[in-house]
Amino acid sequence: MKFDNVLAEVDGFGRFQLTTFLLLVIPRITLPFQFLLNNFIADIPSHHCDISSLDDGGVLGNLSQAERLIVGIPVQEDGTPNSCEMFAEPQYHLLLNSSNITELPTVPCQSGWTYDNTTFKSTLATEWDLVCDKRRVNRATATIFFLGVMLGAAVFGYLSDRFGRKKALLVSYVTASVFSFTSAFSYNFTMFAVMRFFTGVGMSGISIISIVLCIEWVDIKHRTSVGVLISMDWSVGAALLPLIGYFLNDWRSLTAAVTSPLFLAIITWWWLPDSARWLISNGKVKRAHFYLSRCAKVNGREQFMADLKPEVLSKVILVEDENRKYSYLDLMRTPRMRRLAFLSGTVWCGVASMYYGISLNVAGFGVNIYLTQFIYGAIEIPAKAFMLVTLNKFGRRLTQAGTLVLTGLCIICNIFIPRDLGPLRTAVGALGKMFAEAAFTTLFLYTTELYPTVMRQNGLGFCSFVARTGVSMSPLIMLLEEVWDHFPNTIFALVALSAGLTASFLPETRNVRLPETIEDVEQTRKEKNGIIRRGEDWRLCC
Repeated sequence: MKFDNVLAEVDGFGRFQLTTFLLLVIPRITLPFQFLLNNFIADIPSHHCDISSLDDGGVLGNLSQAERLIVGIPVQEDGTPNSCEMFAEPQYHLLLNSSNITELPTVPCQSGWTYDNTTFKSTLATEWDLVCDKRRVNRATATIFFLGVMLGAAVFGYLSDRFGRKKALLVSYVTASVFSFTSAFSYNFTMFAVMRFFTGVGMSGISIISIVLCIEWVDIKHRTSVGVLISMDWSVGAALLPLIGYFLNDWRSLTAAVTSPLFLAIITWWWLPDSARWLISNGKVKRAHFYLSRCAKVNGREQFMADLKPEVLSKVILVEDENRKYSYLDLMRTPRMRRLAFLSGTVWCGVASMYYGISLNVAGFGVNIYLTQFIYGAIEIPAKAFMLVTLNKFGRRLTQAGTLVLTGLCIICNIFIPRDLGPLRTAVGALGKMFAEAAFTTLFLYTTELYPTVMRQNGLGFCSFVARTGVSMSPLIMLLEEVWDHFPNTIFALVALSAGLTASFLPETRNVRLPETIEDVEQTRKEKNGIIRRGEDWRLCC
Protein backbone atom coordinates (compact mmCIF):
# COMPACT_ATOMS: atom_id res chain seq x y z
CA MET A 1 0.00 0.00 0.00
CA LYS A 2 1.26 3.45 -0.94
CA PHE A 3 0.41 6.83 0.53
CA ASP A 4 -1.85 7.70 -2.39
CA ASN A 5 -3.89 4.58 -1.61
CA VAL A 6 -4.28 5.72 1.99
CA LEU A 7 -5.20 9.22 0.86
CA ALA A 8 -7.82 7.82 -1.51
CA GLU A 9 -9.39 5.85 1.35
CA VAL A 10 -9.75 8.94 3.57
CA ASP A 11 -10.97 10.98 0.55
CA GLY A 12 -8.17 12.93 -1.10
CA PHE A 13 -10.46 15.80 -2.04
CA GLY A 14 -13.03 16.30 0.68
CA ARG A 15 -14.02 18.93 3.24
CA PHE A 16 -10.68 18.55 5.01
CA GLN A 17 -8.75 19.49 1.85
CA LEU A 18 -11.15 22.32 1.08
CA THR A 19 -10.70 23.76 4.58
CA THR A 20 -6.91 23.56 4.25
CA PHE A 21 -7.12 25.27 0.88
CA LEU A 22 -9.23 28.14 2.22
CA LEU A 23 -6.95 28.66 5.23
CA LEU A 24 -3.96 28.97 2.90
CA VAL A 25 -5.74 31.51 0.69
CA ILE A 26 -5.54 34.12 3.49
CA PRO A 27 -1.73 34.48 3.49
CA ARG A 28 -1.39 33.76 -0.23
CA ILE A 29 -3.58 36.72 -1.17
CA THR A 30 -0.78 38.94 0.17
CA LEU A 31 1.77 37.48 -2.27
CA PRO A 32 0.79 39.69 -5.24
CA PHE A 33 0.27 42.59 -2.85
CA GLN A 34 3.89 42.44 -1.73
CA PHE A 35 5.53 41.21 -4.94
CA LEU A 36 3.89 43.94 -7.07
CA LEU A 37 3.80 46.66 -4.40
CA ASN A 38 6.82 48.36 -5.94
CA ASN A 39 4.72 49.42 -8.94
CA PHE A 40 2.87 51.83 -6.66
CA ILE A 41 5.14 52.80 -3.78
CA ALA A 42 8.22 53.34 -5.99
CA ASP A 43 6.49 55.18 -8.82
CA ILE A 44 8.25 58.36 -9.96
CA PRO A 45 5.63 61.04 -10.71
CA SER A 46 6.24 63.99 -13.01
CA HIS A 47 8.56 66.45 -11.33
CA HIS A 48 10.73 69.51 -11.85
CA CYS A 49 13.13 71.58 -9.79
CA ASP A 50 11.88 73.70 -6.95
CA ILE A 51 12.86 77.17 -8.21
CA SER A 52 12.14 79.05 -4.99
CA SER A 53 15.89 79.70 -4.65
CA LEU A 54 15.71 81.91 -7.77
CA ASP A 55 13.13 84.23 -6.19
CA ASP A 56 15.66 86.44 -4.41
CA GLY A 57 13.74 89.64 -5.08
CA GLY A 58 10.21 88.30 -4.78
CA VAL A 59 9.57 88.88 -8.49
CA LEU A 60 8.62 85.28 -9.20
CA GLY A 61 5.76 85.54 -6.77
CA ASN A 62 4.03 87.98 -9.11
CA LEU A 63 4.09 85.46 -11.98
CA SER A 64 1.69 82.64 -12.70
CA GLN A 65 2.83 79.04 -12.26
CA ALA A 66 3.26 78.63 -16.03
CA GLU A 67 5.35 81.83 -16.25
CA ARG A 68 7.56 80.78 -13.33
CA LEU A 69 8.33 77.52 -15.11
CA ILE A 70 9.23 79.38 -18.30
CA VAL A 71 11.78 81.67 -16.60
CA GLY A 72 13.16 79.06 -14.19
CA ILE A 73 13.23 75.67 -15.94
CA PRO A 74 14.55 74.70 -19.40
CA VAL A 75 12.20 72.82 -21.69
CA GLN A 76 12.90 69.31 -23.00
CA GLU A 77 12.43 68.21 -26.61
CA ASP A 78 8.89 66.98 -25.92
CA GLY A 79 7.90 70.38 -24.54
CA THR A 80 7.77 69.37 -20.85
CA PRO A 81 9.87 71.06 -18.13
CA ASN A 82 13.25 69.47 -17.50
CA SER A 83 13.10 67.13 -14.50
CA CYS A 84 16.63 67.54 -13.20
CA GLU A 85 17.93 70.95 -14.25
CA MET A 86 17.04 74.61 -13.72
CA PHE A 87 18.41 77.90 -14.99
CA ALA A 88 21.25 79.37 -12.95
CA GLU A 89 19.38 82.69 -12.96
CA PRO A 90 15.81 83.67 -13.83
CA GLN A 91 15.45 84.20 -17.58
CA TYR A 92 12.72 86.85 -17.70
CA HIS A 93 13.33 87.56 -21.38
CA LEU A 94 11.86 84.12 -22.18
CA LEU A 95 8.44 85.51 -21.33
CA LEU A 96 8.75 87.49 -24.56
CA ASN A 97 10.57 84.86 -26.63
CA SER A 98 10.45 81.42 -25.00
CA SER A 99 11.86 79.68 -28.09
CA ASN A 100 15.38 81.10 -27.74
CA ILE A 101 16.94 79.13 -24.89
CA THR A 102 20.21 78.08 -26.51
CA GLU A 103 23.35 78.34 -24.40
CA LEU A 104 21.53 79.54 -21.32
CA PRO A 105 23.43 78.41 -18.17
CA THR A 106 21.74 75.60 -16.22
CA VAL A 107 22.52 73.87 -12.92
CA PRO A 108 21.20 70.75 -11.13
CA CYS A 109 18.20 71.29 -8.86
CA GLN A 110 19.32 73.37 -5.89
CA SER A 111 16.35 73.22 -3.51
CA GLY A 112 14.78 69.88 -4.21
CA TRP A 113 11.85 69.10 -6.48
CA THR A 114 8.19 69.83 -6.95
CA TYR A 115 6.11 66.72 -7.67
CA ASP A 116 2.83 66.08 -9.40
CA ASN A 117 0.58 64.55 -6.71
CA THR A 118 -2.35 63.88 -9.01
CA THR A 119 -1.91 60.08 -9.06
CA PHE A 120 -0.01 59.44 -5.81
CA LYS A 121 -0.08 61.47 -2.64
CA SER A 122 3.38 60.18 -1.77
CA THR A 123 5.83 57.54 -2.95
CA LEU A 124 9.37 56.53 -2.02
CA ALA A 125 10.62 58.91 -4.71
CA THR A 126 8.78 61.91 -3.29
CA GLU A 127 9.53 60.95 0.33
CA TRP A 128 13.32 60.81 -0.07
CA ASP A 129 13.82 62.56 -3.45
CA LEU A 130 14.89 59.39 -5.25
CA VAL A 131 14.94 61.03 -8.66
CA CYS A 132 17.52 62.17 -11.21
CA ASP A 133 20.92 61.01 -9.87
CA LYS A 134 19.16 58.79 -7.30
CA ARG A 135 16.72 57.28 -9.80
CA ARG A 136 18.65 54.00 -9.83
CA VAL A 137 18.34 53.79 -6.04
CA ASN A 138 14.57 53.96 -6.41
CA ARG A 139 14.65 51.21 -9.06
CA ALA A 140 16.78 49.08 -6.74
CA THR A 141 13.98 48.79 -4.17
CA ALA A 142 12.42 45.95 -6.17
CA THR A 143 15.82 44.26 -6.50
CA ILE A 144 16.37 44.50 -2.73
CA PHE A 145 13.00 42.88 -2.06
CA PHE A 146 13.66 40.04 -4.50
CA LEU A 147 17.11 39.43 -3.07
CA GLY A 148 15.28 38.77 0.20
CA VAL A 149 12.89 36.46 -1.65
CA MET A 150 15.90 34.64 -3.06
CA LEU A 151 17.43 34.12 0.38
CA GLY A 152 14.05 33.11 1.81
CA ALA A 153 13.65 30.42 -0.84
CA ALA A 154 16.89 28.79 0.24
CA VAL A 155 16.23 29.18 3.97
CA PHE A 156 12.61 28.07 4.06
CA GLY A 157 13.16 25.32 1.51
CA TYR A 158 15.62 23.74 3.93
CA LEU A 159 13.63 24.49 7.10
CA SER A 160 10.45 22.99 5.66
CA ASP A 161 12.12 19.69 4.74
CA ARG A 162 14.07 19.67 8.01
CA PHE A 163 11.41 20.65 10.59
CA GLY A 164 8.12 20.22 8.72
CA ARG A 165 5.81 22.31 6.60
CA LYS A 166 3.65 23.72 9.37
CA LYS A 167 6.43 25.01 11.66
CA ALA A 168 8.30 26.64 8.80
CA LEU A 169 5.09 28.24 7.58
CA LEU A 170 4.50 29.93 10.94
CA VAL A 171 8.03 31.36 10.92
CA SER A 172 7.42 32.78 7.44
CA TYR A 173 4.10 34.32 8.57
CA VAL A 174 5.71 36.10 11.50
CA THR A 175 8.78 37.21 9.55
CA ALA A 176 6.79 38.70 6.68
CA SER A 177 4.16 40.43 8.83
CA VAL A 178 6.57 42.01 11.34
CA PHE A 179 9.08 43.35 8.82
CA SER A 180 6.50 44.48 6.28
CA PHE A 181 4.45 46.39 8.85
CA THR A 182 7.61 47.94 10.28
CA SER A 183 8.71 49.08 6.81
CA ALA A 184 5.64 51.34 6.64
CA PHE A 185 7.13 53.37 9.52
CA SER A 186 10.67 53.64 8.13
CA TYR A 187 12.30 57.02 8.85
CA ASN A 188 14.95 56.77 6.11
CA PHE A 189 15.58 54.79 2.94
CA THR A 190 18.22 52.53 4.52
CA MET A 191 15.78 51.32 7.16
CA PHE A 192 13.11 50.79 4.51
CA ALA A 193 15.49 48.76 2.32
CA VAL A 194 16.43 46.48 5.23
CA MET A 195 12.79 45.95 6.20
CA ARG A 196 11.80 45.16 2.60
CA PHE A 197 14.66 42.68 2.30
CA PHE A 198 13.44 40.66 5.28
CA THR A 199 9.83 41.01 4.14
CA GLY A 200 10.94 39.26 0.96
CA VAL A 201 12.52 36.48 3.03
CA GLY A 202 9.22 35.80 4.80
CA MET A 203 7.05 36.10 1.71
CA SER A 204 9.20 33.56 -0.10
CA GLY A 205 8.49 31.00 2.62
CA ILE A 206 4.74 31.58 2.30
CA SER A 207 4.94 31.16 -1.47
CA ILE A 208 6.77 27.83 -1.64
CA ILE A 209 5.52 26.13 1.53
CA SER A 210 1.79 26.81 1.12
CA ILE A 211 1.51 25.25 -2.33
CA VAL A 212 3.49 22.15 -1.33
CA LEU A 213 1.41 21.64 1.80
CA CYS A 214 -1.78 21.91 -0.23
CA ILE A 215 -0.65 19.58 -3.04
CA GLU A 216 0.63 16.92 -0.62
CA TRP A 217 -2.86 16.54 0.84
CA VAL A 218 -4.65 16.12 -2.51
CA ASP A 219 -5.14 12.91 -4.48
CA ILE A 220 -3.77 12.41 -8.00
CA LYS A 221 -7.08 12.99 -9.74
CA HIS A 222 -7.57 16.49 -8.31
CA ARG A 223 -3.93 17.62 -8.18
CA THR A 224 -4.16 19.66 -11.38
CA SER A 225 -7.35 21.44 -10.33
CA VAL A 226 -6.01 22.33 -6.89
CA GLY A 227 -2.63 23.42 -8.30
CA VAL A 228 -4.37 25.85 -10.65
CA LEU A 229 -7.03 27.02 -8.20
CA ILE A 230 -4.56 27.82 -5.43
CA SER A 231 -2.72 30.07 -7.87
CA MET A 232 -5.97 31.91 -8.58
CA ASP A 233 -5.50 33.89 -5.37
CA TRP A 234 -2.50 35.57 -7.04
CA SER A 235 -4.68 36.78 -9.91
CA VAL A 236 -7.42 38.01 -7.58
CA GLY A 237 -4.83 39.78 -5.43
CA ALA A 238 -3.16 41.35 -8.46
CA ALA A 239 -6.53 42.75 -9.56
CA LEU A 240 -7.36 43.98 -6.03
CA LEU A 241 -4.03 45.74 -5.51
CA PRO A 242 -4.75 48.70 -7.85
CA LEU A 243 -8.18 49.15 -6.22
CA ILE A 244 -6.57 49.36 -2.79
CA GLY A 245 -3.82 51.58 -4.17
CA TYR A 246 -6.36 53.94 -5.73
CA PHE A 247 -7.98 54.68 -2.36
CA LEU A 248 -4.73 54.52 -0.36
CA ASN A 249 -2.35 56.53 -2.53
CA ASP A 250 0.09 57.19 0.30
CA TRP A 251 2.88 54.60 0.29
CA ARG A 252 2.92 54.14 4.07
CA SER A 253 -0.82 53.51 4.32
CA LEU A 254 -0.75 51.16 1.33
CA THR A 255 2.14 49.12 2.73
CA ALA A 256 0.41 48.70 6.08
CA ALA A 257 -2.91 47.78 4.45
CA VAL A 258 -1.53 45.03 2.22
CA THR A 259 0.24 43.49 5.23
CA SER A 260 -2.85 43.20 7.45
CA PRO A 261 -4.14 39.78 6.16
CA LEU A 262 -0.94 38.16 7.49
CA PHE A 263 -1.98 38.85 11.09
CA LEU A 264 -5.20 36.93 10.44
CA ALA A 265 -3.14 34.15 8.85
CA ILE A 266 -1.11 33.79 12.07
CA ILE A 267 -4.33 33.15 13.97
CA THR A 268 -5.72 30.63 11.45
CA TRP A 269 -2.37 28.77 11.36
CA TRP A 270 -3.47 26.75 14.40
CA TRP A 271 -6.09 24.95 12.31
CA LEU A 272 -3.69 23.98 9.53
CA PRO A 273 -2.48 20.34 9.34
CA ASP A 274 1.11 19.35 8.78
CA SER A 275 1.96 17.21 5.78
CA ALA A 276 1.29 13.52 6.53
CA ARG A 277 3.56 12.60 3.61
CA TRP A 278 6.47 14.46 5.16
CA LEU A 279 5.76 13.10 8.64
CA ILE A 280 5.78 9.47 7.46
CA SER A 281 8.93 9.93 5.38
CA ASN A 282 10.65 11.34 8.47
CA GLY A 283 9.53 8.55 10.80
CA LYS A 284 6.89 10.61 12.64
CA VAL A 285 4.22 7.96 12.11
CA LYS A 286 2.03 8.70 15.14
CA ARG A 287 1.76 12.36 14.20
CA ALA A 288 0.91 11.41 10.62
CA HIS A 289 -1.76 9.00 11.92
CA PHE A 290 -3.24 11.87 13.95
CA TYR A 291 -3.64 14.14 10.91
CA LEU A 292 -4.90 11.34 8.69
CA SER A 293 -7.46 10.46 11.35
CA ARG A 294 -8.58 14.08 11.49
CA CYS A 295 -8.85 14.08 7.70
CA ALA A 296 -10.90 10.87 7.75
CA LYS A 297 -13.22 12.24 10.44
CA VAL A 298 -13.89 15.51 8.58
CA ASN A 299 -14.40 13.64 5.30
CA GLY A 300 -16.64 10.99 6.84
CA ARG A 301 -14.20 8.07 6.46
CA GLU A 302 -13.47 7.38 10.14
CA GLN A 303 -13.75 3.59 9.93
CA PHE A 304 -10.74 3.20 7.64
CA MET A 305 -8.35 5.00 10.00
CA ALA A 306 -9.81 3.12 12.99
CA ASP A 307 -8.66 -0.11 11.35
CA LEU A 308 -5.32 1.28 10.17
CA LYS A 309 -2.65 1.11 12.88
CA PRO A 310 0.28 3.55 13.01
CA GLU A 311 2.69 0.65 12.51
CA VAL A 312 1.21 0.00 9.07
CA LEU A 313 1.82 3.61 8.03
CA SER A 314 5.55 3.16 8.54
CA LYS A 315 5.55 0.84 5.51
CA VAL A 316 3.57 3.20 3.29
CA ILE A 317 6.67 5.25 2.38
CA LEU A 318 9.85 3.18 2.27
CA VAL A 319 12.88 5.25 3.24
CA GLU A 320 16.35 3.71 3.57
CA ASP A 321 17.17 5.74 6.67
CA GLU A 322 14.42 7.62 8.52
CA ASN A 323 17.04 9.54 10.54
CA ARG A 324 18.75 10.91 7.43
CA LYS A 325 18.53 14.68 7.09
CA TYR A 326 18.35 15.93 3.52
CA SER A 327 19.93 19.14 2.25
CA TYR A 328 20.56 20.96 -1.00
CA LEU A 329 23.64 18.81 -1.55
CA ASP A 330 21.32 15.87 -2.24
CA LEU A 331 20.23 17.66 -5.40
CA MET A 332 23.68 17.02 -6.84
CA ARG A 333 24.62 13.58 -5.51
CA THR A 334 22.77 11.42 -8.04
CA PRO A 335 22.56 11.70 -11.86
CA ARG A 336 18.80 12.15 -12.34
CA MET A 337 18.49 14.60 -9.46
CA ARG A 338 21.36 16.67 -10.90
CA ARG A 339 19.69 16.74 -14.30
CA LEU A 340 16.34 17.62 -12.75
CA ALA A 341 17.86 20.44 -10.69
CA PHE A 342 19.65 21.92 -13.71
CA LEU A 343 16.67 21.82 -16.05
CA SER A 344 14.05 22.97 -13.55
CA GLY A 345 16.32 25.72 -12.19
CA THR A 346 16.94 27.06 -15.70
CA VAL A 347 13.22 27.13 -16.50
CA TRP A 348 12.43 28.86 -13.20
CA CYS A 349 15.02 31.56 -13.84
CA GLY A 350 13.61 32.22 -17.31
CA VAL A 351 9.95 32.23 -16.26
CA ALA A 352 10.48 34.48 -13.25
CA SER A 353 12.67 37.07 -14.97
CA MET A 354 10.39 37.59 -17.96
CA TYR A 355 7.21 37.47 -15.79
CA TYR A 356 8.43 40.29 -13.56
CA GLY A 357 9.96 42.05 -16.53
CA ILE A 358 6.36 42.47 -17.70
CA SER A 359 4.73 42.89 -14.29
CA LEU A 360 7.08 45.62 -13.05
CA ASN A 361 6.65 47.71 -16.19
CA VAL A 362 2.98 48.62 -15.90
CA ALA A 363 3.80 52.31 -16.33
CA GLY A 364 5.55 51.70 -19.64
CA PHE A 365 2.46 51.46 -21.84
CA GLY A 366 1.19 55.03 -21.72
CA VAL A 367 -2.06 54.08 -19.97
CA ASN A 368 -3.30 54.77 -16.42
CA ILE A 369 -1.21 52.67 -14.00
CA TYR A 370 -4.25 51.52 -11.99
CA LEU A 371 -6.12 50.41 -15.10
CA THR A 372 -3.07 48.60 -16.51
CA GLN A 373 -2.42 46.75 -13.25
CA PHE A 374 -6.08 45.78 -12.97
CA ILE A 375 -6.08 44.45 -16.54
CA TYR A 376 -2.87 42.54 -15.83
CA GLY A 377 -4.48 40.86 -12.83
CA ALA A 378 -7.91 40.24 -14.35
CA ILE A 379 -6.50 38.72 -17.57
CA GLU A 380 -4.89 35.97 -15.51
CA ILE A 381 -8.24 34.55 -14.36
CA PRO A 382 -9.39 33.27 -17.79
CA ALA A 383 -5.80 32.18 -18.43
CA LYS A 384 -5.94 29.87 -15.44
CA ALA A 385 -9.33 28.53 -16.41
CA PHE A 386 -7.74 27.69 -19.76
CA MET A 387 -4.86 25.98 -17.91
CA LEU A 388 -7.25 23.48 -16.33
CA VAL A 389 -7.97 22.18 -19.81
CA THR A 390 -4.48 22.27 -21.29
CA LEU A 391 -2.72 20.68 -18.29
CA ASN A 392 -5.09 17.71 -18.36
CA LYS A 393 -5.22 17.37 -22.13
CA PHE A 394 -1.64 18.13 -23.20
CA GLY A 395 0.30 17.47 -20.00
CA ARG A 396 2.75 19.57 -18.02
CA ARG A 397 5.75 19.55 -20.35
CA LEU A 398 4.02 20.72 -23.54
CA THR A 399 1.97 23.31 -21.64
CA GLN A 400 5.08 24.68 -19.93
CA ALA A 401 7.08 25.00 -23.14
CA GLY A 402 4.13 26.34 -25.16
CA THR A 403 3.19 29.13 -22.75
CA LEU A 404 6.80 30.31 -22.58
CA VAL A 405 7.15 30.46 -26.35
CA LEU A 406 3.86 32.37 -26.68
CA THR A 407 5.02 34.85 -24.01
CA GLY A 408 8.24 35.46 -25.92
CA LEU A 409 6.30 36.08 -29.14
CA CYS A 410 4.03 38.63 -27.42
CA ILE A 411 7.05 40.52 -26.09
CA ILE A 412 8.60 40.55 -29.57
CA CYS A 413 5.35 41.91 -31.06
CA ASN A 414 5.32 44.78 -28.59
CA ILE A 415 8.76 45.86 -29.75
CA PHE A 416 7.31 46.77 -33.15
CA ILE A 417 4.17 48.56 -31.87
CA PRO A 418 4.67 52.37 -31.70
CA ARG A 419 4.41 53.97 -28.27
CA ASP A 420 1.63 56.29 -29.40
CA LEU A 421 -0.60 53.22 -29.80
CA GLY A 422 -0.93 52.86 -26.02
CA PRO A 423 -4.14 50.76 -25.93
CA LEU A 424 -2.73 48.27 -28.46
CA ARG A 425 0.54 47.98 -26.54
CA THR A 426 -1.43 47.39 -23.35
CA ALA A 427 -3.55 44.69 -25.04
CA VAL A 428 -0.53 42.81 -26.39
CA GLY A 429 1.28 43.30 -23.07
CA ALA A 430 -1.74 41.89 -21.19
CA LEU A 431 -1.79 38.89 -23.54
CA GLY A 432 1.89 38.30 -22.84
CA LYS A 433 1.19 38.68 -19.12
CA MET A 434 -1.57 36.07 -19.45
CA PHE A 435 0.77 33.52 -21.01
CA ALA A 436 3.52 34.40 -18.52
CA GLU A 437 1.17 33.77 -15.59
CA ALA A 438 0.06 30.51 -17.20
CA ALA A 439 3.72 29.49 -17.40
CA PHE A 440 4.28 30.38 -13.74
CA THR A 441 1.14 28.53 -12.63
CA THR A 442 2.23 25.41 -14.50
CA LEU A 443 5.75 25.68 -13.10
CA PHE A 444 4.72 25.60 -9.44
CA LEU A 445 2.55 22.52 -9.96
CA TYR A 446 5.08 20.85 -12.28
CA THR A 447 8.01 21.32 -9.89
CA THR A 448 6.02 20.04 -6.93
CA GLU A 449 5.30 16.85 -8.89
CA LEU A 450 8.89 16.41 -10.14
CA TYR A 451 10.69 16.36 -6.77
CA PRO A 452 10.31 13.57 -4.17
CA THR A 453 8.66 14.17 -0.80
CA VAL A 454 11.93 14.03 1.14
CA MET A 455 13.40 16.72 -1.14
CA ARG A 456 10.30 18.47 -2.44
CA GLN A 457 10.69 21.64 -0.42
CA ASN A 458 14.46 21.72 -0.94
CA GLY A 459 13.88 21.31 -4.67
CA LEU A 460 11.25 24.04 -4.81
CA GLY A 461 13.43 26.25 -2.61
CA PHE A 462 16.42 25.75 -4.91
CA CYS A 463 14.35 26.55 -8.00
CA SER A 464 12.85 29.63 -6.37
CA PHE A 465 16.33 30.74 -5.27
CA VAL A 466 17.65 30.47 -8.83
CA ALA A 467 14.52 32.19 -10.16
CA ARG A 468 14.97 35.18 -7.89
CA THR A 469 18.43 35.84 -9.32
CA GLY A 470 16.62 36.49 -12.58
CA VAL A 471 13.84 38.46 -10.86
CA SER A 472 16.29 40.67 -8.98
CA MET A 473 17.92 41.54 -12.29
CA SER A 474 14.62 42.44 -13.99
CA PRO A 475 14.40 46.03 -12.62
CA LEU A 476 18.05 46.56 -13.58
CA ILE A 477 17.48 45.17 -17.08
CA MET A 478 14.74 47.78 -17.43
CA LEU A 479 17.43 50.46 -17.02
CA LEU A 480 18.93 49.30 -20.33
CA GLU A 481 16.17 51.25 -22.06
CA GLU A 482 18.51 54.21 -21.58
CA VAL A 483 20.81 52.51 -24.11
CA TRP A 484 18.05 51.41 -26.50
CA ASP A 485 14.31 51.58 -25.91
CA HIS A 486 13.72 47.95 -26.96
CA PHE A 487 16.79 46.45 -25.30
CA PRO A 488 14.93 45.15 -22.19
CA ASN A 489 12.10 43.57 -24.18
CA THR A 490 14.58 41.91 -26.53
CA ILE A 491 16.36 40.30 -23.58
CA PHE A 492 13.10 39.15 -21.95
CA ALA A 493 11.88 37.64 -25.24
CA LEU A 494 15.10 35.66 -25.71
CA VAL A 495 14.93 34.45 -22.10
CA ALA A 496 11.33 33.25 -22.55
CA LEU A 497 12.14 31.33 -25.75
CA SER A 498 15.24 29.73 -24.19
CA ALA A 499 13.28 28.65 -21.10
CA GLY A 500 10.60 27.13 -23.34
CA LEU A 501 13.22 25.03 -25.13
CA THR A 502 14.70 23.87 -21.80
CA ALA A 503 11.27 22.86 -20.47
CA SER A 504 10.85 20.40 -23.35
CA PHE A 505 13.57 18.21 -21.81
CA LEU A 506 11.77 17.71 -18.48
CA PRO A 507 9.85 14.45 -17.82
CA GLU A 508 6.05 14.37 -17.99
CA THR A 509 4.19 14.09 -14.65
CA ARG A 510 0.52 14.11 -15.66
CA ASN A 511 -1.49 11.40 -13.82
CA VAL A 512 1.65 10.07 -12.11
CA ARG A 513 1.94 9.34 -8.39
CA LEU A 514 4.15 11.80 -6.49
CA PRO A 515 7.66 10.37 -5.92
CA GLU A 516 8.42 9.92 -2.24
CA THR A 517 12.18 9.30 -2.15
CA ILE A 518 15.27 10.06 -4.22
CA GLU A 519 15.32 6.36 -5.13
CA ASP A 520 11.90 6.80 -6.77
CA VAL A 521 13.38 9.47 -9.01
CA GLU A 522 16.55 7.55 -9.83
CA GLN A 523 14.85 4.20 -10.45
CA THR A 524 12.05 5.47 -12.64
CA ARG A 525 11.87 2.33 -14.77
CA LYS A 526 11.95 -0.19 -12.02
CA GLU A 527 8.78 -1.84 -10.77
CA LYS A 528 9.27 -2.88 -7.20
CA ASN A 529 6.81 -3.31 -4.39
CA GLY A 530 4.05 -1.73 -6.45
CA ILE A 531 6.09 1.29 -7.57
CA ILE A 532 4.96 2.09 -11.11
CA ARG A 533 6.84 3.58 -14.02
CA ARG A 534 6.61 7.38 -13.85
CA GLY A 535 5.03 7.56 -17.29
CA GLU A 536 2.24 5.05 -16.71
CA ASP A 537 -1.32 5.80 -15.75
CA TRP A 538 -1.86 6.44 -12.04
CA ARG A 539 -4.69 3.93 -11.84
CA LEU A 540 -2.18 1.09 -12.15
CA CYS A 541 -1.02 1.78 -8.61
CA CYS A 542 -4.44 1.49 -7.04
